[in-house]
Amino acid sequence: MKGRKAVSTVVDIFMYLLLFIQMLYVFTGNNIHEFLGIGFFVCLIMHLIIKKKMLPSVFKFKGKSKARIIANIVTILLIVVSIILMISSMGVSRTIFSNFHYVCDADLHVYLATTVLTLSVLHGGIKWIMMSKEKKKVAVFVAVGFIGSITAGLALVPYLNRHFNEVQINFAEKIHGDAVKWKGSKPLVVYFTRLGNTDFEDNVDAVSGASLLLADGVLMGSNQLIANMIDDAIDCDVKAITITGDKYPSSYSSTVSVAGKELKKKTHPAIEPIDIKGYDSIILIYPLWWGTVPMPVASFLESCDFSEKDIYLIATQGSSGYGDSVDDIKEMAEGANIHKVMSIYCEDIPDVRERVGKWVKELNN
Repeated sequence: MKGRKAVSTVVDIFMYLLLFIQMLYVFTGNNIHEFLGIGFFVCLIMHLIIKKKMLPSVFKFKGKSKARIIANIVTILLIVVSIILMISSMGVSRTIFSNFHYVCDADLHVYLATTVLTLSVLHGGIKWIMMSKEKKKVAVFVAVGFIGSITAGLALVPYLNRHFNEVQINFAEKIHGDAVKWKGSKPLVVYFTRLGNTDFEDNVDAVSGASLLLADGVLMGSNQLIANMIDDAIDCDVKAITITGDKYPSSYSSTVSVAGKELKKKTHPAIEPIDIKGYDSIILIYPLWWGTVPMPVASFLESCDFSEKDIYLIATQGSSGYGDSVDDIKEMAEGANIHKVMSIYCEDIPDVRERVGKWVKELNN
């Protein structure tokens, strides 16, 4: 019995530790994160096996004290959310379960992980309170842990990802790949990125993998890198969407705030003209801001005549999919034939050259 309890304690400690380390994704990287995630769920299964004799009582509420009822509800919620988190983990996997395409929403995954962490703190905390003689003091610790777990998941993790995720690449190595002949006339690649549209501070670095990186030590926009990959593959013309008025602020969070206000007010910033005459096909690369295209991209789409032209969409994002951007683009670029190409997760941007080449080959077959 003592040995079983010792094993249970060790498993629980490892489970909490792994869950906490999972929150430090920016430092561990994707592959380690995925393997540690498997370790967490293995520990969770072991925990349930060890406690299997007690599980039936979790679903019984009659005659139970209020504390026990609350504890049971928290336990049930924890089991349910953990199962959903497991499915979500497979959905956002880019290595181990890369072929699993269900519940592949990165934002949802973060919320689920935060919920599991919070419920785990409550699950262990309530039991601690029930067993302790100094219940008020313990309750304070549990409350602090509860607030801390929510803060860690919803504030600390996004902060770390934005301020400590520096991306450095070898430019020639990342953009070079097989050349493919484009069918028909040469296409035009149009991209929007923060670089060239932001008043960066002198000491800015590539800490936001969603939008910036260092290519051979030089600051570059992530979408600019994708445009160069496409140019290397098919030898096309490339143009950047550049605003002519006030630039976006250096701080990423401030840019998000400004972009939100622009979207709410339907403000379309003035941009440098882009001539699309003579092009039958336009490849548009844009980041997903507030679930749709940035307003400077909207300015471009509404300033040109896209009648009978093909627009191929490449969206870069930190969550999933295209959001509402495809429907919005269809409204803005009247008469165009809209084609979804790929939605690229921000951290995958430096390594999508092969995907770009594969897409071009498939299109030209």
